[in-house]
Amino acid sequence: TTRKTTIRTATTTAHDLTVINLACRAQFSISPKQTAMLPSLPLPTLRPGAWLRMRRRHARWKREHSCLLLVAALALISSPRVPTGVPCFGMPAARPPARPEPPNLAQQLLNWALESPLYTLLLVPQARRTMVQTAEANGIRWEAALGWIKSQATWDDDLLCQVSGDANYLQTIPTYYSKPFHAYETGNLNWEAAFEQELASRAVGARNFPAYGEAGEEVFRGAFEAALASLGATVPKDGLMVDFGCGTGTSTRRLAANFPDASSVVGIDMSPYFVAVGRKLLEEAPGADGPWVTEIRPDERIKLSVGDAASTGLPDGCASTVSLTMVVHELPPEAAREVCAEALRILKPGGQLWISEMDFTAPAYAKLRANPLLFSLIRATEPYLDDYADSSEALFEHLAGDAGFASVRIAAATGRHFALIATKGEAPDDVAKKEASGAMEDLRFDTSGNYALDDTHLNTWESKSQER
Repeated sequence: TTRKTTIRTATTTAHDLTVINLACRAQFSISPKQTAMLPSLPLPTLRPGAWLRMRRRHARWKREHSCLLLVAALALISSPRVPTGVPCFGMPAARPPARPEPPNLAQQLLNWALESPLYTLLLVPQARRTMVQTAEANGIRWEAALGWIKSQATWDDDLLCQVSGDANYLQTIPTYYSKPFHAYETGNLNWEAAFEQELASRAVGARNFPAYGEAGEEVFRGAFEAALASLGATVPKDGLMVDFGCGTGTSTRRLAANFPDASSVVGIDMSPYFVAVGRKLLEEAPGADGPWVTEIRPDERIKLSVGDAASTGLPDGCASTVSLTMVVHELPPEAAREVCAEALRILKPGGQLWISEMDFTAPAYAKLRANPLLFSLIRATEPYLDDYADSSEALFEHLAGDAGFASVRIAAATGRHFALIATKGEAPDDVAKKEASGAMEDLRFDTSGNYALDDTHLNTWESKSQER
């Protein structure tokens, strides 16, 4: 399929124009202002000379261009014309179905293209560049902070062995955890991913709340905390808080700061690389104007440990709170259920499981997923995202049903995310009581079927708010 043919096939609907606009911006360096004119101008009026100059500038990417143009063409014929559950021409959004329609032949071909080595070599580095550009454009000192953390220790196998306590630990890690994640070929099992985890988190915050720039992450995480509070999140005095999938400890440190009466806050992560970096950050405790992207205050209650959240080894009924912040979408559905079962086991009666996550029933994510080309930009670095999108609603029902929690409450946290609290019963007979009264309360949508909060996220191709 030639470029001209692909562009001309995009003239059928506004939805198709959205797809080809992204392809044009990504592949030929056309500015958003220029591509914004595409729906209102006849496509043949585009100056051929401009296309040729841009193509010569990107000659070294010729093969990758062909691959992405094929993906764009497949996306045009595999995408639904009006995605269900997405606002269209000012009409309110109805709640979308839990599962999309089965993939057609074009969608299957698109999936094949996205999984090809050639496409991965192109898209994965681009995803990382987008994150770095977002950070730097919003005042987040990515490169400077990265250089600082690299200089703070001898990051080698001896340190890994010291942190994990087992020279053979990496051989015991579940297979699903070894897949490529977040533009890193070895996923979370490398130093680069550990160094950049908190930098990327700052950039994600800026993308979700672009009006706040560098402080976007504070607003983003604060939105989850506010939603959890509205659902009745509580931590008793001297309670133990456990943070599953803690990474380098960003979420763990926030839990400790927000709940000073907790006796201890234990972060557990499967990556010894992440735990090693997290411990070093706590040790160095850089200040607000220091070399790191956030201020880190030392807190003796915080302990970061290497381990599997599905099998922590903690005693039964020891914890008041278990938290999962942006972790479940990185797990296969069965592993997610195992992690929740472990949370139930270690919680005290009346204890709470908190889940903060992406919501694919939100119109913004439903629209994104309905467009295979746009969704591929995220899916390429998140191997279980499709499975998560298909299974998250079933997970809620599982928690409220046979998992054993006495009640489950869900609310919108942002225009694209939810917060959930699942409470363990006070006694075994609470399971029987909940079956009669109904255990799940879903507050994400209003009575008209509209999502409770507006979407503030940047468009896929943007790195900074145009309004700031």
